[in-house]
Amino acid sequence: MPVTKTAKRALRGSKRKAVNNKLMSARLEIAIRMAKKSKKEKDVVSAISLTDRSAKIHVIHKNKAARIKSALSKLLPKSASKTVTKKTSKKAKVAKSSKK
Repeated sequence: MPVTKTAKRALRGSKRKAVNNKLMSARLEIAIRMAKKSKKEKDVVSAISLTDRSAKIHVIHKNKAARIKSALSKLLPKSASKTVTKKTSKKAKVAKSSKK
């Protein structure tokens, strides 16, 4: 049992995060299973996207995400895998005009 007030608050937050992580992990597993079963490009792309989001919020480790994405991208045809793995560049900032 937590003793201090901050420990009690941390426990509440930890419980909330555990529930969210469990839900995200379950969604990821279902998406991966669906992608492997159907092998449709739409399902594979959505599973890869979920994998990236899970790694970003630290539900899974980034190296595990890389392994999952590698396995999923092998399900796609060669031409489709290039569109999935392509990274987008950041947009150039537009200079704002100052009002006088």
